[in-house]
Amino acid sequence: MGSDLSYEDMMEDRKLREAYEARVSGEEEVLDRRCWVLDLVSKGGDVAYQSRKIWVDKERFTVLKEERYAKSGRLLKTLEVKSVSRVEDRWVVTAAVFKDVLKQGEGTEFKVLSIEFDLPIPAELFTKASLRK
Repeated sequence: MGSDLSYEDMMEDRKLREAYEARVSGEEEVLDRRCWVLDLVSKGGDVAYQSRKIWVDKERFTVLKEERYAKSGRLLKTLEVKSVSRVEDRWVVTAAVFKDVLKQGEGTEFKVLSIEFDLPIPAELFTKASLRK
């Protein structure tokens, strides 16, 4: 057992627009939704993937599919969204599968069972003492 997500996948903190040059390469349908197909190529620097291909819902602006590639052009990982739900005034991916195509297996499945937005977070949660717990 394990995960198809790497440490780099989970900790990626740079905005895509800072790390990649993007262009719209076409339109396709995913989950019965019209999507822009975006091709992203690394601007250089420290990125886990040389290029990415991302399908973005034209109306909801949610990512519905993604492919991540090595410098060689070899496909490394995929993201396939299974469902999107409206929560409050936002569209949220509620089920997705992340797959390392170099490994055998079904991939790592994510499900959002519940989510709340704009909740107050007590400042004391971020004290050094609290973070050590």
